[in-house]
Amino acid sequence: MKAFLMYRNRDFDLEAELPVNQRSLIQDLELNTLFNAMSLGDEFLFEVAKKAVLTGLKDDTDTILYRQSVLKDCLKNSSTVINIYNTVFEAIENERKNFWGIFATKSPESILNRSVTVLEMFLAAIKTLKNIAGDCSEKFDSEGFSALFCMLKKEFCDEYFNSIQDHLRELNFKNGILLSAELGRGNTGVNYVLRKSNIKKQKFFERIFAKGPQTITHYVHERDECGHRMLAEIKDRGLNLVANALAQSTDHILGFLKMLRIELAFYIGCLNLHKQLISMDAPVSFPNPQPCSSRSHQFSGLYDISLALTKKQKVVGNDISAQNKLFVIITGANQGGKSTFLRSIGQSQLMMQCGMFVPAQHFSSNLCDNLFTHFKREEDTDMKSGKFDEELARMDDIVNNITSGTMILFNESFAATNEREGSEIARQITSALYEKNIKVFFVTHLFEFANGLSGKMMENALFLRAQRQDNGERTFRLIEGEPLQTSFGEDLYKKIFNESGNT
Repeated sequence: MKAFLMYRNRDFDLEAELPVNQRSLIQDLELNTLFNAMSLGDEFLFEVAKKAVLTGLKDDTDTILYRQSVLKDCLKNSSTVINIYNTVFEAIENERKNFWGIFATKSPESILNRSVTVLEMFLAAIKTLKNIAGDCSEKFDSEGFSALFCMLKKEFCDEYFNSIQDHLRELNFKNGILLSAELGRGNTGVNYVLRKSNIKKQKFFERIFAKGPQTITHYVHERDECGHRMLAEIKDRGLNLVANALAQSTDHILGFLKMLRIELAFYIGCLNLHKQLISMDAPVSFPNPQPCSSRSHQFSGLYDISLALTKKQKVVGNDISAQNKLFVIITGANQGGKSTFLRSIGQSQLMMQCGMFVPAQHFSSNLCDNLFTHFKREEDTDMKSGKFDEELARMDDIVNNITSGTMILFNESFAATNEREGSEIARQITSALYEKNIKVFFVTHLFEFANGLSGKMMENALFLRAQRQDNGERTFRLIEGEPLQTSFGEDLYKKIFNESGNT
């Protein structure tokens, strides 16, 4: 039994390794804000959201669209999906609570008794899921949910439930345990086998006038500890095979429920996030993923989702068309929204590649094998290295892991040294990336570097500038424009000191 809500033909791997640059991605793109919004304080939902977002699909547009279809069903039938998740969650929690009883003794009898109890709980949960599948399947359109509901109806038909319940009633052994055995060497008992009880139900008067047993009966005295111990050993030998078989059946159903919970947890996280964004009137849309081999980036109303979640309000979005562009160079006024824009690029790319909606009115982009960020860092408080050395060390780590399908986001990189040296290093690095067809978004204040690229009139480069009004006000939007020699730092100077003078 498989859930198949994340993939058509395999389970989602919660144990998959995270990318080598996971810490940088989480820090630079402020992903913990996203994960917290998806999990709402639930550690399990947080872990699933983190794993799904950071291990997104690389060049598999088909599976991304498959997940989008499942997520659309979840948004359309949120109460039903939450009901399914809660049913699965409660069944697993009840099993976990019952699990501790096994540590008292690991005898076949205790294992059998526990398996019977747990299996009865699981059957109740499965029956609830089957009823949901029967009542609500017509409301779901996705291939993922259709396969799940079809499997529940097929595997857990009424005949199956009746048969399992009959077996469980017999395993309660209300009429005692019937075993058979053979005599082995030294007249010791071997080949103990549990047999089906041959005691038939009798009416009251039949039980009174019934003849006594025709077999030899031996009664163990209640104070005979040795006898009771030997009897328990014989019983365990007979129950061993049945206990193992029932335990495996229980584990099989438990495995299915756990995987269903994991895969549903991703969509529950998406529902939590969607509800918060809609409440603040922030736009969301399902992206159009393009093959990794293409170079495409088109969107309207794209915004920094972490900023919106932190401020709990709608924030300014950007409209950009970067078709067939390898490089996007971003310059302009300080505090004009450049770093915020860069974060929105990284966040939306990761969200698209794991099958989520994105924070935009419209979004289309090519997939990438890897996403790397190279953002400026604060000074090393331990004084183990200088700022510039630390930048170069992180760049070296990126170079050792990039592929031709990589996307790299630079945020004021190589600005820890002087303008001339920083520009030359940035020029050499970006030239090498350009030759390898690697997609780059670069926020920079290095005018010599940006102006040099602009002067080459690169056909597959787009130059953006943070918009600034004539009065110095920032709109936090980006427009196409060549680099300017100033970042308008005097605007900030006047704002700070005018405010100080007013106070």
